[in-house]
Amino acid sequence: MTNQSPPSPPFRHTFVRLLGFLRPYRWSLAASVVLAIGSQAAGLAIPWLTGRVIDDALAQRDENLLELLVALVALAGLAKALQLVARRFIAGKQALGVEFDLRNTLYNRLLRLSWRFYDRHQTGQLMSRATVDLQGVRFFLGYGLIFFTQHVLMIVAVGAIVFVIDWKLALAALAITPALVAVAYLYSRASHPILKDVQQRLADMTTIAEENIVGVNVVKAFAQERREERKFSGRNESVFEQSIAAARQRAFYTPFLSFLPLLAQAIALLVGGRRVYNGDLDLGAFVAFNVYLLMVVQPLRMLGYWISEFQRAIASGERIFEVIDEPEDVVEREDPRPLPSGEGHLVFENVTFGYDPARPVLEDIDLDIEAGKIVALIGHTGSGKSSLATLVPRFYDATDGRVLLDGADVRDLRLTELRRAIGIVSQDPFLFSATVRENISFGAPDASDEEIERAARMAQAYDFIADLPEGYDTVIGERGITLSGGQRQRIAIARAIAVDPRILILDDATASVDATTEAKIRLGLREAMRGRTTLIVAHRLSTISLADEIVVLDHGRVAARGTADELYETSTVYREIADYGLVSARVLTETEEATA
Repeated sequence: MTNQSPPSPPFRHTFVRLLGFLRPYRWSLAASVVLAIGSQAAGLAIPWLTGRVIDDALAQRDENLLELLVALVALAGLAKALQLVARRFIAGKQALGVEFDLRNTLYNRLLRLSWRFYDRHQTGQLMSRATVDLQGVRFFLGYGLIFFTQHVLMIVAVGAIVFVIDWKLALAALAITPALVAVAYLYSRASHPILKDVQQRLADMTTIAEENIVGVNVVKAFAQERREERKFSGRNESVFEQSIAAARQRAFYTPFLSFLPLLAQAIALLVGGRRVYNGDLDLGAFVAFNVYLLMVVQPLRMLGYWISEFQRAIASGERIFEVIDEPEDVVEREDPRPLPSGEGHLVFENVTFGYDPARPVLEDIDLDIEAGKIVALIGHTGSGKSSLATLVPRFYDATDGRVLLDGADVRDLRLTELRRAIGIVSQDPFLFSATVRENISFGAPDASDEEIERAARMAQAYDFIADLPEGYDTVIGERGITLSGGQRQRIAIARAIAVDPRILILDDATASVDATTEAKIRLGLREAMRGRTTLIVAHRLSTISLADEIVVLDHGRVAARGTADELYETSTVYREIADYGLVSARVLTETEEATA
């Protein structure tokens, strides 16, 4: 899937927003600036003192003055060093604080964005923004901005001082300033799009790596290692080529930014040397002037580097703000209603829905599901079964119509209360790399050990959990990789039961388990569903047989509704599913009875 990013915000706007993350650290930033100015002032005093040594102490052969001036040079050097240490310590803490805040802001935003956002974005792209891009912003805001400010202050201060020493010599030396500004401007304009493209290509490469690591079993099962290596190598080569382009650009502009200050130094030596020779300029002033010029050579040389880092931070900031600014299509009202009391009466009232509003998946759905009823949603692939179920917890909102839970429009309810009243088990359950206990109690972190064990028993997971090395304290691998498919599914069912939901949604919850395991799970589900409104999205007749009533969907509409016997006689869609189902209800019932 190609990641289509929205148009980038204006350059200046992005920079101002990035500076906003420094607001909580304005006092440490101010302290850093003061220390930077102090260290620069101490450094600037040294050439002046050096000139006084030449023109005063040595010219007058005054040994006491010489010792005093040398002591002052040492003190200035010590003051500069101490202030640099303090500034680096403060700036380092500030950089980590900015990174902490920015990461929290981005992560919190990612958690609140709806399913529609994740339908359109790849995990690797998002991970790249949360790591590589965030590091680029953190480095510039934490360190780069201070260094850049320090270098600018140095250039301005030295410019003022050399004019005080000798304005004619200063004009000659600074004649190259317009050329320097022009080169810096051109470099800044040219580097931004290239560096942003580098960040995007890095994200593309991260996506490939993330998909192959997560899906390594599939890659190996189909012996596609070489193909995936070539795919990753292609993305890696793309990053390499664009990075080379950025390096080529830097290699073109940086030498000019380094050469021009040296040209100014050469002009100062030539013009100033002649004036010293002619007696028009003191030797001490000439030496101090050139020492000052030497002090700005390094800042001017670093100008290209900081321009590059500044552009990289802006490019990264734009990519981060694309996520932060992503509009939420599922939002809680400003004055949400509390969840009403009830037992799970569910109504779909003239509901139409489409992932793309122009192409509805569901049209004019009218369903009234009584509290405590178990209803199976069946239909051919693409008929809208799972889409209908996702409207209940508001993973998506209906395009038209409304969904009511115990008389209240779900869009009027507090999201946390609504979703805590709903237990969901999907076909491919996600388990965290944590203990079995933590996975089961994920939705109910305050659940007691007895409640966790009860949920495990109802999901038919108690026996295999007891056989694990550490029982409920066994840490399962990432995504539950150390467990079988049936074991993962049963833990997911136990997790849904543990929250004691008012509504239970089973989205092909037994599709990935064998007949024997399914029979065990069905025994637990019968108990778990008792007294709860349950929506079963299923293809297996054995799972459908758990329902009190069946709703047949066809091309996004309700085609039929009734019991299995009634629908077999009246619904062509149901008859096709019954005749060509993978597992017959009769065989599974016999297996269940044998298991019991």
